Amino acid sequence: MTDHGHELTFGGFVTPAAGQPDQVVALARLCEQVGLDLVTFQDHPYQPGFLDTWTLMSYVAAATERVRLAGNVLNLPLRQPVVLARSVASLDLLTGGRVELGLGAGAFWDAIEAAGGRRLSPGAAVEALDEAIRVIREVWDTDRRGMIRVDGEHYRVVGAKRGPAPAHPVGIWVGAYKPRMLRLVGRAADGWLPSLSYLPKGPDELPALNALVDEGARAAGRDPAAIRRMLNVTGTFARSSAGFLAGPPEQWVEELAGLTLEHGITTFILGSDEPRAIQIFGQEVAPAVRELVAAERATHAGGTRTAADEQTTAGGPSTLGVTPTPDPGVRLSARRPWDESTRPSAPPPPAGHVYPARGQAAGQHLVDVHDHLRQELAQVRDLLEQVKQGSVSPGRARAALNEMTTRQNNWTLGAYCAAYCTMVTQHHGLEDASIFPHLRRSEAGLAAVLDRLEEEHVVIHGVVESVDRALVELVRRPGDFTGLQEAVDLLTDTLLSHLSYEEHQIVEPLARHGFFPGQLRGS
Repeated sequence: MTDHGHELTFGGFVTPAAGQPDQVVALARLCEQVGLDLVTFQDHPYQPGFLDTWTLMSYVAAATERVRLAGNVLNLPLRQPVVLARSVASLDLLTGGRVELGLGAGAFWDAIEAAGGRRLSPGAAVEALDEAIRVIREVWDTDRRGMIRVDGEHYRVVGAKRGPAPAHPVGIWVGAYKPRMLRLVGRAADGWLPSLSYLPKGPDELPALNALVDEGARAAGRDPAAIRRMLNVTGTFARSSAGFLAGPPEQWVEELAGLTLEHGITTFILGSDEPRAIQIFGQEVAPAVRELVAAERATHAGGTRTAADEQTTAGGPSTLGVTPTPDPGVRLSARRPWDESTRPSAPPPPAGHVYPARGQAAGQHLVDVHDHLRQELAQVRDLLEQVKQGSVSPGRARAALNEMTTRQNNWTLGAYCAAYCTMVTQHHGLEDASIFPHLRRSEAGLAAVLDRLEEEHVVIHGVVESVDRALVELVRRPGDFTGLQEAVDLLTDTLLSHLSYEEHQIVEPLARHGFFPGQLRGS
């Protein structure tokens, strides 16, 4: 497994069609609205049918608040390195650190030359890119004294001043396929950004290409794990499978998670101008891939043989070392959306069952995910109380929200409540679509419990909708928090009760069966 443990990110790859500029901007904003981390645009300055990518990025930056922006990838032969470095740093400063630099050595040389660029051989193009990256990093390195001096064959910069420095460490992501370029990525770049459609053998080519990136990194004294592995992907969403990344969302989830765990890909960028596809990718696929990868990473934490592993080999622990979270026992709302006394129980575990370390980690992962939901819910309640009391101003509320893991870079209470409700819905959607069907197939005796959990998901979805309605009412009556307080209290009661019940019923089965087929194989 070549997963280097980078945080997973997801983005959109939008066509910069000059004939439909409003639609291009709308799709970029949609990427942000559905929770994607990144929106990117191809860069072909010689193509009159496309908007200029840098101008488009600047415009989209002003039309969005959270999403990061990058060329995919910028055409180096028609963009001078010093000017490009300062353009990137300037937009990064203006956006508060939302710009990355996707960079390419150039292609379509007839068009580049026709537009005033220099035609380069493949080898010379690699050399020019190497020099350009050096120039760009020198411009950004304002802590270093003296003028910039890069006396290259293709780019000669002698005596230029440094700066400005970007607002954050901008990643330089290079599109590369050939051995020299791949070694350059390992030697000088922060990320490798190919397109799956350009790989004739599909994912089967990734091990050999990754190895060349690793080779370049080691030759330069760098840790190969420092280079983020990225991938532009295309496909279709359909009810039944018709091939790789052609099928229902749950198929995409398993296949993208496999690319992370087997090939180290941790950024997926969807090439699509179809709004529904972007929505599914951002709201259904991305969160489910994150959760699936997190579960599998938890089983390989540390990558070394633990005491628990040794104990398992010798007969193993027969007691599950994972503690489900108790129900708080306190109800804040007078409403009772379900009868807790009618909840079924899971059958007892097999006598003397051995729980390997990987199984223990799978059970613990559900508790960890739920703990995250509980912590975020507490923050929602705390912020609501502070705003009601007038002890938090809009500016301070914005600062507080920017520290929350599900923030939307919007200080309004409504935006954060809406984001939290979306996260809860996504978690339940993953369970209903993937985890619960796997447990049903693995253990028939769980059917009644899983039926009840799914029924409670529907109830909680209704409670979430009541929060949405309360938020709408809050907009109409800005100072009246009564409805929202009641809705959040009901959400608190139902969610905390449900999470505790779920843990008590399926943590143990998860420790025996895992989250998906084959997760515990070899344990």
